[in-house]
Amino acid sequence: MIRFFRIFSPTVLVLLTAIMFQASIAFGVVQTQKTRAVTGVDDAPLFLEYRSVRIGMTTDEVRKKLNDPSDKSAEQDLFVFSDNESAQVFYDKSGKVFAISVNFLNGAPDMPTAKSVFGSDIPAKPDGSMYKMVRYPKAGCWVSFSRTSGDAPLTTVTLQKIE
Repeated sequence: MIRFFRIFSPTVLVLLTAIMFQASIAFGVVQTQKTRAVTGVDDAPLFLEYRSVRIGMTTDEVRKKLNDPSDKSAEQDLFVFSDNESAQVFYDKSGKVFAISVNFLNGAPDMPTAKSVFGSDIPAKPDGSMYKMVRYPKAGCWVSFSRTSGDAPLTTVTLQKIE
């Protein structure tokens, strides 16, 4: 019996405690992902910003982050980053972002998947297209993911403030 207790010195007990703590954190992350995957709803969206642009930013802040838009007005800006990626940023009457819509053509290097936007995959329709929208009332916004069918699909991700 004495040898058994000698094995569990204070150092070993600290190591065992640390291992158990890490295992509990991993379990909590897995449970959160499972909950999000099953319900499709969470308090905050995974897609909450695009290229550091968020809802509520001013026109000037957006243009500093994304450089000069290809087309601009007081209501919206169009940014073209490549042949495969563009974004529209919409402003309210006070000049603050209330929506961001990003388009990715087939071959865009950072094209998001439904899983990266929502935390889980969504089933494709028979023609191969996809669509899903989730409201996040606590975060005050909704997010949608849309992908067209075909060999060169267009993927659109939209983040919009709930009015």
